[in-house]
Amino acid sequence: MPAKGQRRKQQIIETAKEMFLTQGFQSSHIGQVCDKLNIARGTVYQYFGNKREILYAILDDVEEKVADIFDADDLFDYLKTNPGKEAISQFTSDRLTRCLKTLIMEPIVIRLIFKEIPGIDDEVIERVEKFIENVSKIIVHDVDELRARGFLRKSVQAEVIAKIVIGGVILIVHESERLKKDPMDKEVVSSYVEAILWGIA
Repeated sequence: MPAKGQRRKQQIIETAKEMFLTQGFQSSHIGQVCDKLNIARGTVYQYFGNKREILYAILDDVEEKVADIFDADDLFDYLKTNPGKEAISQFTSDRLTRCLKTLIMEPIVIRLIFKEIPGIDDEVIERVEKFIENVSKIIVHDVDELRARGFLRKSVQAEVIAKIVIGGVILIVHESERLKKDPMDKEVVSSYVEAILWGIA
């Protein structure tokens, strides 16, 4: 897609996202997005068939970012250098930190998980559950590989760790929003990552 088209698509996503968060999913309409951006309906339909597709594009984007962070080839290439335990701990810490920050930067995902966006229906909830499942699988793959190489305790269950990573992020963002605190606070992020690593390393 040409750069101009990609920019327009992103504008549509960001505008719709803001509406979903402020006025709810059911009360948001393609026409409102068009009015806000001063574009014709046909422009939106070049990229999305309906508002559900916009919402799913948000989830797809976050999922893709998490997959990039936990890229299997990056891990294999790094492990080929025979890093020590301290180095692999830092490598894993960096990946977890980036994952945490990616999820924090999209509060709409957290709101969807908590069903806090008015107007979402069973189809949207099912897609959100699929998103959680897919992100879990990405993290599970990373944990399994590190455990197989002896960097993590053999008793560690990858599926449980994935749930802790995702569940922890969800609660951190949710509580931060409720208490009007910054979920990106450096101490919060580092404490969370260290707690996970100390538990499984």
